[in-house]
Amino acid sequence: MDSNGHSASHRIPLPLDLTWGFGLVALLCLATGWLTTPPGLFYLLTTALYLSVSVLVIRAWPEARDFGWANRATLLRGCLIIVLVALAPFADQLTDSLWLYGWMALLALVLDGVDGKVARATGSQSEFGARFDMELDALFILGLSVAALALGKAGPWVLALGLIRYAFVAASHFLDWLNAPLPESFRRKTVCVWQIVTLLVAVLPPVNALFASITLATALALLVWSFFLDIHWLYQRRHPNDVH
Repeated sequence: MDSNGHSASHRIPLPLDLTWGFGLVALLCLATGWLTTPPGLFYLLTTALYLSVSVLVIRAWPEARDFGWANRATLLRGCLIIVLVALAPFADQLTDSLWLYGWMALLALVLDGVDGKVARATGSQSEFGARFDMELDALFILGLSVAALALGKAGPWVLALGLIRYAFVAASHFLDWLNAPLPESFRRKTVCVWQIVTLLVAVLPPVNALFASITLATALALLVWSFFLDIHWLYQRRHPNDVH
């Protein structure tokens, strides 16, 4: 038996999970192409994003363990997010299909809680699963930020909503104390959800640029405040040898 309670004979190989994920992404691309006729670059971006996520998953997941149903739920949501992110730069070309984009984004947001419930129900919570879910949230936020910019709902500054997380990760490669684990935070989760909700609302057709910019600027201010608190907390608890 592995740590998820699966016998070795019933373990599903990780490449098989990634294969059905790629098949789902392909079906979503076909449906998107039929409904919105996006440019060819959309298909290239979708493929590149899925392959990148797959490589990262393969590198991080222990080969001897079953992927687990919670992570499969996360992968399912990830397929939808990847298509939305790849479509984001062309959001201004969606016209009548922009409502569909908004509904798909809402579905991705609703599905965010499914993997956690499955993990608790099956006793398969893991550090990998939490990180997998968090990174997909970060990718989702970046994609919605690009969509808001493409639609003219906000200026280039809106990309900061999606890039600050990646700037933090980049900085952690040079400042070891940033890699220390952070405690669970309701504030952090709330700010993340607020980012996604304000971005989701901003891309909807009836929402004008002024309203979108105000709400997105509020989300950005909350995000900067949240990161400041976390960085300050980490800095206060750094080890002297971590400061270079």
